[in-house]
Amino acid sequence: MQAIIDLAEKTLLIERNGFLKVSGSIDTHVYYVESGSLRVYFFDGEEEQIIRFGYSGNLLVSMDSFLSGKPSECAIQAIKKTVVRIITKQKLDTYLNTQPNQDFWKSILENTILQQLEREMDILTQIPGERYQRVLKRSPRLFQEIPHRYIANYLRMTPETLSRLKKS
Repeated sequence: MQAIIDLAEKTLLIERNGFLKVSGSIDTHVYYVESGSLRVYFFDGEEEQIIRFGYSGNLLVSMDSFLSGKPSECAIQAIKKTVVRIITKQKLDTYLNTQPNQDFWKSILENTILQQLEREMDILTQIPGERYQRVLKRSPRLFQEIPHRYIANYLRMTPETLSRLKKS
């Protein structure tokens, strides 16, 4: 992982509520979160739908745009003051042109797919308590890094329901 982080050409400070990426833009970067936290979301009609978080020590990417070269409906916004290191697709592609590095990238992509599958299963779970327990078990640090109103949106429940579940 450190070798990927070392590919970063610049560091960016994003103020709270500032955008790293806006909806409708093409993104050709991978971001390493040094500090702070971010949310990846899109608008579903009139409501924001959070699909991912990034916080200290995470790699974050607008995967659809990064892989396709097309605009993404997703936005990436800072939840609190955040510092990211920016790795360009060109630098990453050059680095990955050797076989051992291709294996590393393949493992990152496989892990991302598995995380997405878990996320889809979380959303399809009908009972809010089960959604909460699945995410708590998988990502306990999430509850320390991210404000509960965002976690509630991510879990597709009201903040009051999340609060009630946390108490029980």
